[in-house]
Amino acid sequence: MTLLATLLWPLAAVSALLGGAIGALTGLPRTPTARRSAGLLVLAAGLAGGLAAGGFLSGRAGFWLEAGALGLGSYLIGAILAAGVTDRMGTRS
Repeated sequence: MTLLATLLWPLAAVSALLGGAIGALTGLPRTPTARRSAGLLVLAAGLAGGLAAGGFLSGRAGFWLEAGALGLGSYLIGAILAAGVTDRMGTRS
């Protein structure tokens, strides 16, 4: 896990920054379709994280799965935090 964190910290940082920028621009989902889509992204991140933690894939495929789970999770955390701050501050109308 330390090796993975050492190799993929730029991915996590850039994903969180990109998610924060997108979250600040768009805000929290307001329509039912947008909420469903956001829920599907969270479900996909949970599924990828569960598969990565369970060690169902090994080798290169496992690495790509872990990298994707880390990137998607970081992106969603950045987007949710920035969207929440933007909506709470009332800077988005």
